[in-house]
Amino acid sequence: MDTTQKNNQSSPSKLITVTDSAVAKIKTMMEKEGKQGYGLRVGVIPGGCAGLSYDLRFQKTPYSNDIVLEQGDFKIFINEESVSFLKGIELDYIDTLKESGFKYRNPNASNSCGCGTSFS
Repeated sequence: MDTTQKNNQSSPSKLITVTDSAVAKIKTMMEKEGKQGYGLRVGVIPGGCAGLSYDLRFQKTPYSNDIVLEQGDFKIFINEESVSFLKGIELDYIDTLKESGFKYRNPNASNSCGCGTSFS
């Protein structure tokens, strides 16, 4: 799903892609937590077995220096410090007999851990 960007940063379709299945799961989780209308903060934090970890959380409003992307009524907030690590990433959600969860396809990662939530 393409995103529409709300500020003058780089092209949103090249910044992050959130699949329809990921959006659906995120919206379901927001409803369960009573956070309808919130945005999804997507970031990178130090830590994890490969050096950096993805950070996903719900947030009511963006910070003043955030990049804000929109997919219909779904908003994504990204801090400027995380952009170089996230540019071109695809966030997907899979649910199979063997596994379920969010999957990150990151063209910037040179190495990732077995659990898929940490990279370098």
